[in-house]
Amino acid sequence: MPIAMSQTPKQPADRPVPTSADVARLAGVSRATVSYVLNNTSAVRISEPTRVRVRAAAEELGYVPHAAARSLRAGHTRIVLLPTAHIPVGPLYSRFFNELQWELRRLDYTVVQYGSLGLGADEAARAWAELRPVAVVSLGEIELTEQGVQLLKRSGARAVITLGPQRVEGAHALVMDQREIGESAVGHLRERGRRRIGVLMPAEPGLDLFSRPRLAGARKAVHGSDAVVEPLAMAYTEESAAELAGRWRALGLDAVFAYNDEYAMLLMRALQDADIDVPRETAVIGADDLLLGRLLRPRLSTVRVEMVTGRHLAELVDRVVRDPDGTPERHDLMGARALPRESS
Repeated sequence: MPIAMSQTPKQPADRPVPTSADVARLAGVSRATVSYVLNNTSAVRISEPTRVRVRAAAEELGYVPHAAARSLRAGHTRIVLLPTAHIPVGPLYSRFFNELQWELRRLDYTVVQYGSLGLGADEAARAWAELRPVAVVSLGEIELTEQGVQLLKRSGARAVITLGPQRVEGAHALVMDQREIGESAVGHLRERGRRRIGVLMPAEPGLDLFSRPRLAGARKAVHGSDAVVEPLAMAYTEESAAELAGRWRALGLDAVFAYNDEYAMLLMRALQDADIDVPRETAVIGADDLLLGRLLRPRLSTVRVEMVTGRHLAELVDRVVRDPDGTPERHDLMGARALPRESS
């Protein structure tokens, strides 16, 4: 006796992808008008009621413009490629980069974060170029070369902007001179009469991008004086901080620039647990001026890092995209000044 086979019910046919022609029919306008409205074209005057009608039709149909088609018509994408940071950059820089992304979106760019962990400089440039971005904002973790900049430009990037201490030929440079932070912190400690100053060097991978120039700035602050600077390795863990605090008196230090406020708070608590008085025995200063540092007892001395806004950088990206043949510029992205409080 034959076995009856259950039949799989037929699935409904996939709904067709809505097109701009569908939006135009529903809104009662031309396809060109749909394009002008949804691409925020300012060169053509379209009444507000028409704009509202087109947007309502697009929402009802679930229509979104096709990015690749728009790029073909324009000759370039609206993608700004932002390589993702694979190191803990801290709250100050996180806020800056979040603001940058919001402002780029306001200017009708699409921000694509690209994970570049493990890529070399030219290898990263080739990978980024595959996406055909109109702009690349390199955060400095991967040190672009002149060859990488030229490769990106040949692939359609109108703006290549680097953030970091080094300028790259052919790219616009926003210089984040971390040496100013170390120099300000240790300069303040010297003014308070401290002469044997530790400079904390985080053990976490990747942070040497910031810590090495901060150490160089600290050394500059004591140059030609009787004060000395001693680098100190510490991981961002209670165990590492306790180990360092346990041998603090043997080190003979009377002050420490603890890289930033987060490491400073961790180390200061460990020093207090080891019965080392802050600031009488050891002065402590951090950097970034985080709110939590003002709530500690003693209140944490810090270095306020004064950065330009994310909006400033977004507007620079937009200006360079509009005028890609301009001479590459150098801008200082930050300044630094010590804020003395109770811990020093």
